[in-house]
Amino acid sequence: MIAVVCLDDRNGMSFNHRRQSRDACLRRRLLDMTAGRRLWMSPGSAAQFSPEDADRLQVSETFLNEAGPGDYVFVEDRALAPFAEKLEKVVVFRWNRVYPGDQFLDLELTEEPWRRVETVDFPGKSHQRITMEVYAR
Repeated sequence: MIAVVCLDDRNGMSFNHRRQSRDACLRRRLLDMTAGRRLWMSPGSAAQFSPEDADRLQVSETFLNEAGPGDYVFVEDRALAPFAEKLEKVVVFRWNRVYPGDQFLDLELTEEPWRRVETVDFPGKSHQRITMEVYAR
């Protein structure tokens, strides 16, 4: 399973109980990146995608339990540590800002078994620069 998360510079996933991931360019990049693969997410996350993209999404409240090897999971509001053994990679989209976070990523990606294997900057709609980091085991 390949997790995709959106984080601020302190690894915050949400602030003021709002998602950090609402950016049209990021959603397009996520759909392009996962083309031909299963992309799992919660119903709340799916709500930000357009109806034309609905057939590309696997939506379930228990998506982290249901996703299998090679499947992507878009995680905005859930703990990943309980699923750490299932994770093959983690894709982080960083906003390059600090927000008053209220939920944080519960994995330490700077420690073994994780290593950063890719970093790419791209322009977003809501942020001038979004950084994509890919971590692998």
